[in-house]
Amino acid sequence: MTATTHASAGDILSRIQSEISKVVVGNNDLIEHLLIALLARGHALLIGPPGMAKTTLVRSFASSLHLPFNRIQFTPDLMPSDILGTEILQENKSTGQRELSFIKGPIFTQILLADEINRTPPKTQAALLQAMQEKTITLFGRTEKLAEPFMVLATQNPVEQEGTYPLPEAQLDRFLFSLYLDYPSYQEEMEIVRMHSGTMRQSVNAVLSQEEILKLQDSVFDMTVSDHVFEKAVRLARATRPDADNAIPEIRRYVKWGAGPRAVQFLVVAAKARALLRGRPTPIEEDVISLFKPSMNHRLQLNFQAEAEGVDVDHILDLVLKNA
Repeated sequence: MTATTHASAGDILSRIQSEISKVVVGNNDLIEHLLIALLARGHALLIGPPGMAKTTLVRSFASSLHLPFNRIQFTPDLMPSDILGTEILQENKSTGQRELSFIKGPIFTQILLADEINRTPPKTQAALLQAMQEKTITLFGRTEKLAEPFMVLATQNPVEQEGTYPLPEAQLDRFLFSLYLDYPSYQEEMEIVRMHSGTMRQSVNAVLSQEEILKLQDSVFDMTVSDHVFEKAVRLARATRPDADNAIPEIRRYVKWGAGPRAVQFLVVAAKARALLRGRPTPIEEDVISLFKPSMNHRLQLNFQAEAEGVDVDHILDLVLKNA
């Protein structure tokens, strides 16, 4: 991997941020996390209250990539077949006989927006599991491979809102990042109102092609990692587990279970992708530390004592970073 590759990767990030800024104000850090997830062959979950432009951000990000894009609006009555596809009886025009034909669902794309994923019951949420982990679909005794790159970008409203279903732990663990959208600053909100109070004519142009994305993904996975970076990632992840040797008292008191080995793998690959975007040939500990919270905040399960005392995951992860 050459120095030119690293420099061009950094340029790609700024170009994507510039394109998305045509329709979305701010969120440059969030855009970087989405690009890191893509280059790490991962998926991202965006969490925030309604009206925070989560869907617009995902659409704009998809528009900056020259890839097929589909959107699924998750609702309480959505069925797995509405996502994966179904078989229907059709008449073969050449033979005149009726035969089963497989009609592909919207998951057969490359960038999938799962909008308000927690509005649908766990049975339908689970329809995404195999696709997210193995990039394949098994249905009606047949296995279909999805085109690569394949990425799920899911939006979610806060789980305490009425009519929502918390995602199962197995589903959450398939997401590389869980990203939170906060309210904009006064100046950003003024700009949003000005931008969207008239007829919008701006469009987001594609920056990356499928071939370029696959090359960058290969560059990430071919990148070497120093042992001290591996050690930092493992120490941090293990520190989230209440039975670990390096667990601090707050972890033992408030955490039911912590991050597993898959989380560490994801964290290291994400650190490699961040290093590539920063023009470095290998990740450093700063990359691991920077991505620790978005990689872990959906993987910790707190106990009832934490809930009773108002302790949240963000606070616990801050303590881990301070002490591990």
